[in-house]
Amino acid sequence: MKLYCDPLRDYVHLPEHPRRIVSLASGLTEALVHMGHSDAIVGISEFCPRYVPSLQAPIVGDYLKVDAAALREVQPDLILLTTGIQRTLAYKLHQQGLPVYLLPLPNSLQGVLENVLTLGALVDDIPAARALVQTWNRLFLDLEADSPTPKPRIYAELWFGKHVRMTGGLTFVHDIIQTAGGENIFGDVRTGYLELDMKEVERRQPDLFLCFSEPEHPVQAVDLMRERGWDFPYIQADVQPEHNLIHDGPSMMKAAQWLHQQLVGRH
Repeated sequence: MKLYCDPLRDYVHLPEHPRRIVSLASGLTEALVHMGHSDAIVGISEFCPRYVPSLQAPIVGDYLKVDAAALREVQPDLILLTTGIQRTLAYKLHQQGLPVYLLPLPNSLQGVLENVLTLGALVDDIPAARALVQTWNRLFLDLEADSPTPKPRIYAELWFGKHVRMTGGLTFVHDIIQTAGGENIFGDVRTGYLELDMKEVERRQPDLFLCFSEPEHPVQAVDLMRERGWDFPYIQADVQPEHNLIHDGPSMMKAAQWLHQQLVGRH
């Protein structure tokens, strides 16, 4: 079938029923598995096993590059990537005539779920995609209905390796916080990730510090609290599927449940 892929600004030719899928975005890989399409996945990124450890597909690359020989060997009929830092790689593979489809990097829960529906259309299984979306929506609605009163004001700090960012209103991380029962103190800011501004954090007077870090550059909330002279409570998050605040796959539901339990338990 011939489809127009807006992020690529070009048409792509894909099979009606892809049977050899390479997914280089861990959230999409996890969604495919939850939709029952594990057998069609023939290649993944090095980060995907964190979320689908039982998947036997070979690693053919990461977010920024691929092993050309490994990619040729698995003979994909669909390669999945997202915009953002993967855009350059997607353009390169598309120019080589490979069957690439590029999905938009989501700015909200709605964007995540929209990508799941698009994924369902690509693999000719919209019913499975809609079932996953309904489960996701139902869980998030139930969690938010059980929010503590009043909601704790949360400052969320994300460490992407050595790069630290504060959480604004235009990111699905904001939606996780809100759904779990918190109020993101930067939820009114019209961007996803802000540069660190400790004076502004203190001016907004958070009740709770939520700190996320990756294993490549581990950061401990307790150490940051001590360095900054803060004395309010904190929660430490990491890349485990149950705690990962920056992952847009189905295990986001586990992360929201975990954070909800943390907030309700402190109320």
